[in-house]
Amino acid sequence: MPGPVQSIERAAAILRLLAAGTGRLGVGEIAASLGLARGTAHGILRTLERVGFVEQDRDSGKYQLGAALLHLGSSYLDVNELRSRALNWADALAARSGEAVRIGTLLEGRVLVVHHVFRPDDTLQTMDVGALLPLHATALGKALLAHDANAVAAVRGTELETFCRRTVTDHRELSRALARVRENGWAAEVEELSIGEAAIAAPIRGHGGLVVGAIGISGAVERLCDARRVPDARLVGYVRDAARAVSREFGGSRW
Repeated sequence: MPGPVQSIERAAAILRLLAAGTGRLGVGEIAASLGLARGTAHGILRTLERVGFVEQDRDSGKYQLGAALLHLGSSYLDVNELRSRALNWADALAARSGEAVRIGTLLEGRVLVVHHVFRPDDTLQTMDVGALLPLHATALGKALLAHDANAVAAVRGTELETFCRRTVTDHRELSRALARVRENGWAAEVEELSIGEAAIAAPIRGHGGLVVGAIGISGAVERLCDARRVPDARLVGYVRDAARAVSREFGGSRW
């Protein structure tokens, strides 16, 4: 069995030290309390600050627990923040692809649509913001399922609802599909939720690679797929580029 990761143990010790007090602590105080070199303590603190687990007071330079750590018991990410940081990239994706764009996040075992950009043409369209979509039958949902253990737990052991003939309702088949999503870096659905409709989506990641949502396009099968019903590689590229761009907004710099 692999041994413990020392840097994580040290980071946890710093958080416990800050949680035990009522005020702020400086780098020297933290290093002395834990028997760490000042440079080591400072490097860990900077990383914890970057992910929002600690905050540094501008005047004193001392550290305290951060808001992100204090809110771990609730949602990791406020949906308004997800929407606001992704607005420009969603608009750009709609313009490049010529298709409608939706951004979703996990909510109580479903996909909550937090932002929707209409397809840039004159066709009649319905706003989907606030809609709750099934995880197993949508590209957005599969992008979340493939990378989020909480999402998987929400559907495990449940009966997967049938929406169309092509809806995946077998858990083993769904698991194989999610493995392909993880391997490819994107998800698709072709007439699994609605007849004649297809979608492509990719995960949005934050610090450490944590998936905080998904972004994707949806539209007619003949526009999104080739004659074999395989999603258009050009459109897949657009979606993945947008997902990477939004991920960078959240600190997911590797994606």
